[in-house]
Amino acid sequence: MREHSTQQEAESAPGCAVPATATEVLLDGHRATRDRVARSILDHGPSSAADLASRLGLTTAAVRRHLDGLTAAGLVESREQRVYGSRGRGRPAKVFALTDGGRDAFYQAYDQLAADALRWISDAVGGGKAGEEAVAAFARARFGRQAEKYGEALSSAGAGERTEALAQALSADGYAATVRRVPSAAAQAPAGAQLCQHHCPVAHIAEQFPQLCEAETEVFSRLLGTHVQRLATIAHGDGVCTTYVPAPGAASSPALRTAAGRDTDAAPTAGTSTDDSASAR
Repeated sequence: MREHSTQQEAESAPGCAVPATATEVLLDGHRATRDRVARSILDHGPSSAADLASRLGLTTAAVRRHLDGLTAAGLVESREQRVYGSRGRGRPAKVFALTDGGRDAFYQAYDQLAADALRWISDAVGGGKAGEEAVAAFARARFGRQAEKYGEALSSAGAGERTEALAQALSADGYAATVRRVPSAAAQAPAGAQLCQHHCPVAHIAEQFPQLCEAETEVFSRLLGTHVQRLATIAHGDGVCTTYVPAPGAASSPALRTAAGRDTDAAPTAGTSTDDSASAR
């Protein structure tokens, strides 16, 4: 996606040619503006043109021009932003998300390096069980550093607000997290919650190294002060990473495992839904 001066002139002209392949667009110079737009969507999940302009310090008109080029190349697609709970008047906002081709082009460039590094860590200690534990130790150290930052965000939250505070902290790191309140099976019992991560920057790596997901779940449990259950992960082919968080004093609910994490178009901001039908999907 390197934009040489001649390419920039060509792009400003009507009917400019679309690059031949998705990989060519994304891998030919990661500092180009169009690559920054695509990378921001990758890191933060589905985003509106206004959100992208704010994050990148560009005008909305400039962002839309790059989005048009990415869409023409098959790297980005637009969709209506899904809103949980009550919605105001007017049409839903339009957001832009990477297509499978767009994600694959990025993963070819960045994920292979990370996968090679983790495989080297495993092989350096002899592979097998020792290698798995070495990767797990790395994952725990990585998420442990994140936990320190998230802990500060949760320190001022009340007992019933910690899951929402964690979702907001995760969203700030590009995980596009939301919270769904889940009614308890027992009458008069407090509701639990589903912490949903609609985007995972390391999903392709976690496919090969599940220790990353396991370490993240351990961190969630420690931060929230309760045993949590990972119901679904993007790394295993689900639409959303979903973690069940029981209400204070309540037991975990394995029944909520059914059909968790199938919603791929949810809004990429932290929030709460009390819609029972949404949490049962």
